[in-house]
Amino acid sequence: MTAIPARVAGVSEVVLATPRRGQEPLNSTVLAAARIAGVDAVYQVGGVPAIGALAYGTETIRKVDKICGPGNVFVAYAKRMVQGQVDIDGVFGPTETILLADESANPVFCAADLIAQAEHDPMASAILVTDSQNLIYTVEAELDGQITGNPRAETIRQSLERQGCIVLVDDFTEAIAVANHIAPEHLCLMVANPWAWAGQVRNAGGLFLGEFSPEVMGDYIAGPSHVMPTGGTARFSSALSVHHFLRTMPVVGLSLQRFTDLGAAAVRIAEAEGLPGHAGAVQARLDHIAAMQTR
Repeated sequence: MTAIPARVAGVSEVVLATPRRGQEPLNSTVLAAARIAGVDAVYQVGGVPAIGALAYGTETIRKVDKICGPGNVFVAYAKRMVQGQVDIDGVFGPTETILLADESANPVFCAADLIAQAEHDPMASAILVTDSQNLIYTVEAELDGQITGNPRAETIRQSLERQGCIVLVDDFTEAIAVANHIAPEHLCLMVANPWAWAGQVRNAGGLFLGEFSPEVMGDYIAGPSHVMPTGGTARFSSALSVHHFLRTMPVVGLSLQRFTDLGAAAVRIAEAEGLPGHAGAVQARLDHIAAMQTR
């Protein structure tokens, strides 16, 4: 989700920081994924220590230019603290999903998607917004049945009780308005014709269209990077992509004639700003050009 966009953008070196659990060896699946994604080095460190090491460097870990990837609340605050020393992809809070569903939605799928979100942690937010009272009844029944016996049932219940909710709206236009106001990390359209509504979505980290484009597919395999803005920041930021690893550098190369044409305007602006040195740097050249032309 982070290494491949960097590689596509042409980043020359990509490193990974990942901790091990207790005395267990590093996760072999993570190491295999790092190899496939073209990671150059793996550091056995995680959390706040990893952010500090990558931002400032240590005897064994070189300072980097950009730190990417979500983490817990401590990682988020650490990234915020080092921003400016290095670039970061964003400060990500607890994960969040909104399902917008009409009466055509499958309640089994709706309940399963809410549970998939809620099982992250008690702070995860799973919200259903619908214009169908009947769907609410059936989804609530499905939630009870699917949570029972789930190994993460306690986390799921805590999340749904603390951060989850079901919102009944008058129509789907209002449902879209609710989603745009919240600007969730994930927005799933569980409706008969999701493409007809997609153009009205302005604020979402990622948009998942239809019952067979669940957010879980975005977690793992669907394609786009799943590092997405949270906490309403989708109003002004986007999911991590190749563009986050690209920089632009303006280049100015004026000919003598173009400088002559533009110089007087630059002088006037500098004088209006109260910076005579700026004006003088241009005027000196204009005077030099005028002197050359009179010879």
